[in-house]
Amino acid sequence: MPFRSSSARRGLFQLCTTLPALALLLYVMYRSLAVSYWVTLALSPITAGFLLRTFIIMHDCAHGSFLPWRRANEIIGFFTGVLTFTPFAQWRRDHALHHASSGDLDRRGHGDVHTLTVSEYLARDRWERFKYRAFRNPFILFGFGPIYMMLSQRWRPPSTATKTKQLNSVLYTNVSILILAVAFSLLIGWRSVVLVFGPVFYLAAMAGIWLFYVQHQFEDTYWEAHESWDYATAALRGSSYYRLPRILEWFSGSIGLHHVHHIDPRIPNYHLRSCHEAVDEFRSVPELTLRRSLRSMHLSLWDAERGRLIGFKELSADQRQSRGTDARAHEERSAVWRRAK
Repeated sequence: MPFRSSSARRGLFQLCTTLPALALLLYVMYRSLAVSYWVTLALSPITAGFLLRTFIIMHDCAHGSFLPWRRANEIIGFFTGVLTFTPFAQWRRDHALHHASSGDLDRRGHGDVHTLTVSEYLARDRWERFKYRAFRNPFILFGFGPIYMMLSQRWRPPSTATKTKQLNSVLYTNVSILILAVAFSLLIGWRSVVLVFGPVFYLAAMAGIWLFYVQHQFEDTYWEAHESWDYATAALRGSSYYRLPRILEWFSGSIGLHHVHHIDPRIPNYHLRSCHEAVDEFRSVPELTLRRSLRSMHLSLWDAERGRLIGFKELSADQRQSRGTDARAHEERSAVWRRAK
């Protein structure tokens, strides 16, 4: 509870160290176009880091935790949502559903990376298996993911989670993005806008997808049927502690302390580290390093019998072993039958 309190001083300081730096770096990238586009591209990763940090501010505003005032959170959330091509109210609704159902096998699909169980995968025909394998391929997931994410958020059909407020959020965000794009195109030219902001958005979106992926997609994560699902267990076992170097933790707003965030989403990003260090129960949560996290890219299926994620290669090996066992059993039965005959 002590860590749930929002701080106006901390929140405003984050705004003042993020948005002006992002604007300055974008301007420097634009000026570098006159020197060499390689210089522009060299500046894009650090600029993308500040855009990712801008998204984290929007994320905290969606939880109402960034500043002590609800209206201020909504205004800043909308503005930072426009900068990151994210409709704030729609994303807030989707993300709330993710928190309410993370790790629940019967309520998948609310913002989670699409994951099948082994039995579900084996029950599909070849074409459906091919589509799933293609989707889970890292090149597709992280290479085309930013483009899909940007396009998919430009329109949403009405649904249980998409009412008038959410639809208006999508519309107002699209209009604001269009106004900014036209204004800056008239000011510096559309080509400069694309050459500067394109790689920055792409890298920031790719990093965001990776963080969201690795925070729930690791070998010993947590998935349970709804009747056995537990919110706190899902938060502690199904959300990783992604131990990043401090500079990367700063750019990502400490979101790698994902177990703390899922236990209580009202804790703002600037209190996550101190909360993690103060609560003894957080010391036994799954911990991922940069090196170990890279191995999670091949994990694509939930094996309910083993209680962990496995990859397609491991499934193929299991199937070969199963077929070998069945063949040996058949040969033994045949030998017994021949002897009896």
